Amino acid sequence: MYAGRLIAALAAAFCLYGQQPEHGRRYARLIIRNAMVLEGNGTPASGPRDIVVENNVIRSVGGPAGRGGVEIDAKGKYVLPGFINMHGHSHDERGGVAMPVEYVFKLWLASGITTVRDVGSNFERTKAMREASREGRVAAPRLFLYPFFGRPADPDASRARVRQLKQMGADGIKIVGIHRDTMNAMMEEARALQLPVAHHVGVEETNAWDNIANRTATIEHWYGIPDAALRDGVQNFPPDYNYADEVHRFRYAGRLWREADPALLEKVLAGMVKAGVAWDPTFNIYEASRDLQRAETKPEFREYLHPALEKFFQPSRENHGSYFFDWSTADEVYWKENYRIWMKAVRDFARMGGTVTTGEDAGYIYQMYGFGFLRELELHQEAGFHPLQVVQHATVNGAKMLGQERTLGRVRAGWTADLLIVNGNPLENLKLLSPLRRGIEWTIKDGYVYHAPKLLAEVKEIAKQARSGKGRTTE
Repeated sequence: MYAGRLIAALAAAFCLYGQQPEHGRRYARLIIRNAMVLEGNGTPASGPRDIVVENNVIRSVGGPAGRGGVEIDAKGKYVLPGFINMHGHSHDERGGVAMPVEYVFKLWLASGITTVRDVGSNFERTKAMREASREGRVAAPRLFLYPFFGRPADPDASRARVRQLKQMGADGIKIVGIHRDTMNAMMEEARALQLPVAHHVGVEETNAWDNIANRTATIEHWYGIPDAALRDGVQNFPPDYNYADEVHRFRYAGRLWREADPALLEKVLAGMVKAGVAWDPTFNIYEASRDLQRAETKPEFREYLHPALEKFFQPSRENHGSYFFDWSTADEVYWKENYRIWMKAVRDFARMGGTVTTGEDAGYIYQMYGFGFLRELELHQEAGFHPLQVVQHATVNGAKMLGQERTLGRVRAGWTADLLIVNGNPLENLKLLSPLRRGIEWTIKDGYVYHAPKLLAEVKEIAKQARSGKGRTTE
């Protein structure tokens, strides 16, 4: 009997050794062999190296890996840290049409995103998903929740709202359209309660100088930065300008950077660096403004676009970001210039020592979840950053701004096992990361191993079933 048990155990161990892992499982011991390793901190790749993961922690990178456990042969492949999406939305509907949140989560994982800073979704539902992801009960990235702050009427109400969000379990706060007195009050309370703040500034009373004074964690997109560098303090809007009309809003946003004074802008950027305010530019989310035809004809739409998202993207006054029913060649020309100046400003900010991160803001303006994030990486390269710096923006820098620089964002012993195994060298061509190229083979999040092609097949089926009217609408 003992001999039989021993033979069975040896047989089980032999079957496990050398076998690829099963999708969605965490293993006590996982060895990734022969990998070219990109740590994520801006240093070049090195290898081949073996990486040992035990449960959800990287135990060693390089050196003898020994035997035992499940193995992945990464010969000819690159291993990167999991990507950190600093501007995500865990949507479960678009324009009132239901869409399963698993569609969003699986697209993120298939695109190599293992951590998402959610800056505004259904808070209670997403909070439950945060816990389910943490416990491995759902295939989803790690979630940090920064719910919308709203617009409290006065400073006292602002302080009360901060306390409420802390009690509700928020990891941080997202502010949009806020007055100076309420912002100052809420920032004072947020610092006391150690809640970091992300600011979508907009055309409003506050601008980047208020972010500098209050030391917010990040400025989202770019609003408020060129505004703070206007010579006359206000953009040259036409008399009939209506900020509530999104055609007006985005049309003239495309002309803002050209009005910023370069000398004043340099002072604004230097002030952000000194105050530790990071910049999350989300280049991808406005790209349709400079090239609408490209946005409307993306190849990923063919098989992976959910009909709720497709309907939301159609030009309409009803849905946020669907302002293209009156878009012109002149608008695209202005936006192309806007991008040139904006990208130079981000590059200058980084050269001064500023922290740049990556986020997508997908679910709006023709951007799909995951695909938008990977396009963001390409646009950082267009802005003038070396691919090593782009990877750093998407990993180490995001971890830093989440206060997780000792646990996330690196392929390093002692760090959490968030890893991507990529077929080929993404430094040579960032397009390899696209789900359409099937470059990402495995996404490992917190030690859980996900096969990216399987995730994509599941997303494709969700979209197909939804188009046929048979799809599930909830998680």
